[in-house]
Amino acid sequence: MTHNKSTGDQGEALVCAYLEARGYEIVARNWRCLAGEIDIVARHGDTLVFVEVKTRRRGEAGDAFASITERKRGRILAAAYEYVAAVEIEPAAWQIDGAAVLLRHDGTGHVTYVEDILGW
Repeated sequence: MTHNKSTGDQGEALVCAYLEARGYEIVARNWRCLAGEIDIVARHGDTLVFVEVKTRRRGEAGDAFASITERKRGRILAAAYEYVAAVEIEPAAWQIDGAAVLLRHDGTGHVTYVEDILGW
């Protein structure tokens, strides 16, 4: 496993725990399609939530969020449409959120969570 993959996996695990503690149900992780990949698919009440996770070992949350460019948001949106079509569901609502994780040396981390990153 590469260092970046390991870092990403740690960040995604922390975000899953963060979401579950707030009442979200994790539906899928690392869902792939032709359009790209969705890091986390979760359900919160009647809302389906697609989460883009960016993990860093140093820096600030803003640094991680800066890597979610308009082009990347477009790919996430296309993947979200493919997910909804592939699983043949009609959620009452869905949104795309972003999570920035700053990992500490001890393996713990800090999660900064932003809802509706398409509205940036």
